[in-house]
Amino acid sequence: MDDIVKAALAKWPNVPHCHGWLGLDARGQWYMRDDRTQAAGPFPQSKGSLLRHDKLVAFIHRNYLADEEGQWYFQNGPQRVYVELEATPQVWRLQPDGGVLAHTGAPALVRSSWVDEAGRLYLDTDIGFGLVHTADMALAADRVEAGDWSPQDVRAAELPARYGYVMSPEAKKKAGQ
Repeated sequence: MDDIVKAALAKWPNVPHCHGWLGLDARGQWYMRDDRTQAAGPFPQSKGSLLRHDKLVAFIHRNYLADEEGQWYFQNGPQRVYVELEATPQVWRLQPDGGVLAHTGAPALVRSSWVDEAGRLYLDTDIGFGLVHTADMALAADRVEAGDWSPQDVRAAELPARYGYVMSPEAKKKAGQ
């Protein structure tokens, strides 16, 4: 977490959390969801505006965390901005040298791999659970064929409970959980 964010938290410790305003899609892209977008429907059916400002995206990446309930958020100064997930909290980018990076740029070590009923590939790593980016499936196939990964079958609907993440903190809040 950035030092400036830590200082803001110390100065203003009781700022209310924000829900529904930020989404992460299955390709690791961030979307800002204003009132009109939220009124049009839940994420990802109503995505909002793609964030393209490199410094803002880098700031979000550095301050992207999970709470004790498995809800992922961006710590924006003193305010937690909870993230609506299209798929998983991490989106993995595979590197030609065999490395695995989160959509945030953080390196990861793979512990296990999973494939769902739609053929999507997931990795459990030392820094969390996520979906392999669709553009990297050829590299993923190479890893499977080489015997580096042996994906086990899983139902996509089971993944949030199995790996302890919340797809929609906004829906959870509305349900009063």
